[in-house]
Amino acid sequence: MGIVADLPIWMLFLAVGVALSAGFVKGAVGFGLPLIMISGLAITLPAEIALAALILPTVVTNLWQSLRQGLRAAMEAVGKYKLFLTSFLVVIMLSAQLVRVLPQNVLFIAIGVPIVLLCLVQLRGWSPNLKPENRPRDESVVGAIAGFIGGISGVWGPPTVAYLTAVNTPKAEQMRVQGVIYGVGAVALVAAHLKSGVFNSQTAPLSALLLFPAVIGMMIGGRFHDAMPQATFKRVTLVILTVLGLNLIRKGLMG
Repeated sequence: MGIVADLPIWMLFLAVGVALSAGFVKGAVGFGLPLIMISGLAITLPAEIALAALILPTVVTNLWQSLRQGLRAAMEAVGKYKLFLTSFLVVIMLSAQLVRVLPQNVLFIAIGVPIVLLCLVQLRGWSPNLKPENRPRDESVVGAIAGFIGGISGVWGPPTVAYLTAVNTPKAEQMRVQGVIYGVGAVALVAAHLKSGVFNSQTAPLSALLLFPAVIGMMIGGRFHDAMPQATFKRVTLVILTVLGLNLIRKGLMG
């Protein structure tokens, strides 16, 4: 049972509650599971164990999300965002090897501040002017940023969602694209952290245990998502992204 056998029962219940809440948010808006899980689990667990624990819930929920509208739609999303995915995968595999040497508090602040600022100005009605002719450059840059952050922290949602929201991606497509990007990234994260040693025989059982509440939460959250119109979806996404960004800043300052 690995580390699961060593944890007190109250800590296991807390971890299950965190996974359930993270799954609900992901089902409703398509992202947030890794960030909520690592933030909640790191309250009582070492950062490396919290990172390992979110890996299997992240893999399964993202694959499910990406295939919700069928394999063909998922493959179309892969083709449409191939530049993002390519830079994302290359960088996540490289940056994951830095997880034990790079100060995460500095990284959290560097991620959180621009995300919060971008969301706040969009909530006030401003939208970034990303020109279609610059899309290859924009996708490659944002994909690399997301991959760098994801490899180190297991969190790559904020820059990805900020980009998709900025280019006004339709609700259904945004959910599908997020699932594809996060699913591919999660599989790469498993491989990267098998190599780094973070995901191993001691930490894998805890990750497997948290898979079930995460999936249940996602199913409940999906019902809320289906009822939301596009404008509401975008606003809710920005609000949640702002909260998650503020939490990143908090983690950085407290670290």
